[in-house]
Amino acid sequence: MIEGIGIDVVDIARFATSLVRTPGLADRIFSQREKALPLSSQAARFAAKEALAKALSAGKGLPWLDAEIVNLESGKPVFIFTGAIAELVDGATVHLSLSHDAGIASAVVIVERN
Repeated sequence: MIEGIGIDVVDIARFATSLVRTPGLADRIFSQREKALPLSSQAARFAAKEALAKALSAGKGLPWLDAEIVNLESGKPVFIFTGAIAELVDGATVHLSLSHDAGIASAVVIVERN
């Protein structure tokens, strides 16, 4: 059964401005692996974390470092959950789709429980 669906869209240039304007922002939302990615991939991951919050009806205040996004060998993006977010999604399957093109990054998250 689908518990929640979240979607988010990020303007990549505006996101870049936010990273410059807010020192430490990248450290609060991205793992070391995520920070090493190109800006468009970072923007898509930020969109995914926002979409996750919407799918979980969690609002503000989720510890973003507890939701790392990595790519499988196939290229498919997946979440690695730890800490508080791992507790929230315990027993759930979380589906993730990312995209970035033409200056926009987007993500869709579906949280499903049996």
